[in-house]
Amino acid sequence: MTIVGLGREGMALAKFLVRHGAKVTATDSKKQHQLKGAMDELADLPIRYQLGGHPEDVLQADVIFVSPGVPRQIPILVEARQRGIALSSETALFLRLCSAPIIGITGSSGKTTTTSLVGEIMKAEGYRTFVGGNIGSPLINSVEQMEPADRVVMELSSFQLEVLEQSPQVAAVLNLSPNHLDRHQSMDDYVAAKKNIVRFQTQNDYAVLNADQSLTRELAEECPGEIVLFSREQEVAQGAFLDSGHVVVRWAEQKRTVCGLSEIKLLGLHNLENVLAACAISAAAGAQTEAMRRVVTTFSGVEHRLELVAEIDGVRFYDDSIATSPQRTMAALDSFSDPLILLAGGREKHLPLEALARLILAKVKAIVLFGEAAPLLEQAIVQAQSERSARDLAIYRSSDLSEAVSTAAEMAEGGDVVLLSPGCTSFDMYRDFAERGDHFKALVRELKNSQKRVATTER
Repeated sequence: MTIVGLGREGMALAKFLVRHGAKVTATDSKKQHQLKGAMDELADLPIRYQLGGHPEDVLQADVIFVSPGVPRQIPILVEARQRGIALSSETALFLRLCSAPIIGITGSSGKTTTTSLVGEIMKAEGYRTFVGGNIGSPLINSVEQMEPADRVVMELSSFQLEVLEQSPQVAAVLNLSPNHLDRHQSMDDYVAAKKNIVRFQTQNDYAVLNADQSLTRELAEECPGEIVLFSREQEVAQGAFLDSGHVVVRWAEQKRTVCGLSEIKLLGLHNLENVLAACAISAAAGAQTEAMRRVVTTFSGVEHRLELVAEIDGVRFYDDSIATSPQRTMAALDSFSDPLILLAGGREKHLPLEALARLILAKVKAIVLFGEAAPLLEQAIVQAQSERSARDLAIYRSSDLSEAVSTAAEMAEGGDVVLLSPGCTSFDMYRDFAERGDHFKALVRELKNSQKRVATTER
């Protein structure tokens, strides 16, 4: 068997396959010195490596397991398909082997928060619960421990879904908007990958859909399973919705209140949607409203998602490094009524910027741009200004995130919010959005510490 890509899933899969007696070849476009961590972790295993590229002899395999970060259009995988070699993935193998019911969650935004909420709700309901997929540790690591009485909650990306031919028993599509068009050839291809989460369900399964978005609502016509809906805008026959300022779940012809809106700690309308989705999903998976209430009234968020890092002289600094698309940044901007200084930039994903530029002009006091996409973002903002005769926005350019934080701190006044919500991926400067967020938090904490030192000196 061949594994293409030695990321975290590739490494976990290599260990699993070797443990079960498979002869494994691992190939990666990176060279050995670039994969030192992976090579050290796998050093004791009898694995054949082909690194720095994908030579043709890696096709001498019954199955080729493709890591999510590897585009299916690379030549070696095109050749594999032409030869009729089966392509699979860690996710596909896990779904086939798992003995516990699986709850799968996808969408263009909100996946991690919703997955985390559902995981906590299922634990509060008393289930031994495993949470993973696109977050946390690869679930193949734990598949042998899982039992039918357990529950598995999986965040699933479009990259993981595109090779699946099996769907989870409870499958949710939170929303669909342009994303990852640097990887998928078109929006149609992206949506087709997402649809795999419900495509292979049976009539005994549940498909949980966003009733407020036409793209997701229309999926109901294609779902073999029973439909469950969530909505901010209307009552639904089965699922979760708002009623007189409360989150309500309707299930088995009974309507039960989860909590009041004021009791939810998460910021923003997008997080209200995540709460509604989590309640609808959890109801389909067997949870009661009391478990939902205990979680949604105490859950304060996931790291790097509108995370309050510090308050310095009345200025609050928020880490929203997960915002790797314009849509996510727009959701973050809509979560605040305070004066905003936005830090944005990174590597763009070939997504439209016009709507983001218009919202920036409406809501942002100043913007500090950094990374490869800085010129494109500035161009979009200037274009929006000219089209709408909008006010001149203070636009600053920084060479990196460190300079961007310093620039924002210098201009910020008490009552302002400094928001890292980049609207782009981190791959021009960082390994991933988490590393970028960690750097931002370290910079803010250093800023706070320096303020303390100054205050101490002045005394």
